[in-house]
Amino acid sequence: MQTLTNLKTNLSFEDFKAEVIADYKIAIESRECSLLGRREVLTGKAKFGIFGDGKEVPQLAMAKAFLKGDWRSGYYRDQTFMMAIGELTKEQFFAGLYANTDIELEPMSAGRQMGGHFVTHSLNDNGSWKDLTKQYNSSADISPTAGQMPRLLGLAQASKIFRNVEGINKTNFSINGNEVAWGTIGNASTSEGLFFETINAAGVLQVPMVISIWDDEYGISVHAKHQTTKENISEILKGFQRDKDNKGFEILRVKGWDYANLIETYQEAGAIAREEHVPVLIHVTELTQPQGHSTSGSHERYKSPERLDWEAKHDCNAKFREWIIESGIATNETLTEIDRAAKREVRQAKNNAWNTFLKPIKKEHQELISILKQVTSVSVNSVFISKIIDNLTTINEPTRRDILSNARKALRFTIGESHNEKQLLSNWINDVITDAQPKFSSHLYSETSRSNTLIKEVKPTYDDDAQLVDGRIILRDNFDAIFNAYPEALVFGEDTGNIGDVNQGLEGLQEKYGELRVADTGIREATIVGQGIGMSLRGLRPIAEIQYLDYILYALQIISDDLATTHYRTKGKQKSPLIIRTRGHRLEGIWHSGSQLGGILNLTRGINLLVPRNMTKAAGFYNTLLQGDDPAIVVECLNGYRLKEKLPNNLGALKTPIGVVETLKEGSDITLVSYGSTLRIVEQVAKDLLAVGIDAEVIDVQSLIPFDLNHDIVKSLEKTNRVMIIDEDIPGGASAYILNEILNTQNGYQYLDGAPKTLTAKAHRPAYGNDGDYFSKPSAEDIFEAVYAVMHEVNPTDFPKLR
Repeated sequence: MQTLTNLKTNLSFEDFKAEVIADYKIAIESRECSLLGRREVLTGKAKFGIFGDGKEVPQLAMAKAFLKGDWRSGYYRDQTFMMAIGELTKEQFFAGLYANTDIELEPMSAGRQMGGHFVTHSLNDNGSWKDLTKQYNSSADISPTAGQMPRLLGLAQASKIFRNVEGINKTNFSINGNEVAWGTIGNASTSEGLFFETINAAGVLQVPMVISIWDDEYGISVHAKHQTTKENISEILKGFQRDKDNKGFEILRVKGWDYANLIETYQEAGAIAREEHVPVLIHVTELTQPQGHSTSGSHERYKSPERLDWEAKHDCNAKFREWIIESGIATNETLTEIDRAAKREVRQAKNNAWNTFLKPIKKEHQELISILKQVTSVSVNSVFISKIIDNLTTINEPTRRDILSNARKALRFTIGESHNEKQLLSNWINDVITDAQPKFSSHLYSETSRSNTLIKEVKPTYDDDAQLVDGRIILRDNFDAIFNAYPEALVFGEDTGNIGDVNQGLEGLQEKYGELRVADTGIREATIVGQGIGMSLRGLRPIAEIQYLDYILYALQIISDDLATTHYRTKGKQKSPLIIRTRGHRLEGIWHSGSQLGGILNLTRGINLLVPRNMTKAAGFYNTLLQGDDPAIVVECLNGYRLKEKLPNNLGALKTPIGVVETLKEGSDITLVSYGSTLRIVEQVAKDLLAVGIDAEVIDVQSLIPFDLNHDIVKSLEKTNRVMIIDEDIPGGASAYILNEILNTQNGYQYLDGAPKTLTAKAHRPAYGNDGDYFSKPSAEDIFEAVYAVMHEVNPTDFPKLR
């Protein structure tokens, strides 16, 4: 696209007018979509609505500066922008509102997110990358306010990496790092810490991103005076303004209804970011929100009559219309006809989307009624089933829930009956569920050949005279092999670069591979993860280091809401194979203690959660992950860096399988299940138990998510008939998760002769010092006595009471 000035210079006036009129048409159609969309929610056809009305004109300007190869990380009011770049049609808008599960008809999320959440497709059906330099790109939106900001940082940083790091294959991903990452956020959401953390990090990193703040003075019902110091976000960010002596941001301000100045401002911002790799903030003021925040309420409740009058006069579409007429570009009559045509076209698009959405559901509706009529002809409870038929017949616009709920209720009335019609109904229900469930549940993880669980194991191999070295040496040398083999791999975090991480697992690698590939960051965990998400979306292979496990809580919202759902909420059309490296387990004291695992594993479905017991296993996990497409968290054992391990001769090639447990000691009396540093204690206790006649089988979980895909623990239970999970996490945390997997997922309960046992840490975080550790987490004596107590119950004669 060209600037308004260039349009005037390089095009005839007729062509210039056509460009402006085309923009006006998009703005009006987008507004009509918002207005009609709200009605659809209020009539019950859609569940919830949040729309982009009032933000149309600045989004048109942004679209003109947005080039192929660029990326967007925005929020749920950017529909006009998506329409302007040709990535959202009117029918797709309504298909999203109705939650159509067909990815071809509803390409934003196949009905997995509410309308207003936008995405473009980065992947082919087989999971391979499309050429992202030849298309407009939008990362998948999330609803949490300011949650899009950390990812924006990474999308922009990728351009810096592509421009400045040699050896990376840029094909499909970048043209010399010329791509800009464009972010959008509402003014109220700038109150979030994620916004300020991202602003600071972008200023430090100097990356090509443009942040648009749509400012309509409100956050739902709360005025800016309660949101922002001085009621002006760009005013309080003035300290970030770059000058001739200091790097920083370029900060621009423009009124949201001023079409000509908006276009020039966005062209300027795009040029600065693209050419100079400088972040730019555009504060777009005097915007309105004509329908209020969402369909959950009316803005008349909290805006004064004076404010509402001002909004009517300063509506960006109305002001755009005035400007067009005053400039002689079009007459009132011409624009009125465009307005009328927009209403007709949007209404038709809405009808088409609704009818397309309903068609397969109505087919199932009629199929069920036909089957139920057959059932009534033979069932002794036909009178009750007939009532269900009557109820179904009155539903003109059914949902799948309506259909299946009634079908399953009808099936209850055939309990105890045996006839073909009952089987026909049962089969129909099974078929519908089998067909429908994946529409809502698929693609939590990669479903291609690059799924992490399909990467084959490569065991470590050793020279005959293999050295015993500190575990950190194995990690260091394996990372060296990784960075040598994968130019697109990079690692970053607090103390990661210059000193080679606090435990020296990256010792000397910054000097060898440079400050962009082995980088230090500030203390800002959320944007460390955001850097990784954004760069992984653009084809790089980032490793984001969170110094200790408890610090991951600062980033848990981003990990849970963004990273864990990327593949799912795009139905496999985007992937973010970020590796998060951290360390925990058995450290003394409340912090860094590993007690967060129960929360982490229950908030991060969609991410592999890996808990290697030593550094050889950890190195193997990193090598496996770089061959796959699923994101992962690797929790290294903090007290294992100085423990001695044999040095493998195939570092960089060895691979630890994901979702596979390992039996470290076979036994016949009881199965002991654990992981990480606690496993070392269990191994020692197993030797002590032998001395009193108890032969325990010891199994290392290795991978919490996914868990024991081969069901090897159940195979152990078939032999021992007893199980105990030993875990340093709190009661009901990871131990409860493991127990549920064994008993319910693997049906291990059927092999047990007694109650399954868990031995965990106390409910509080561990107290400080050696004594604090001893009284807070399972000790060797705790484990020995707990196992002995189980055997005492089984055979009190051979195992008399201990204490």
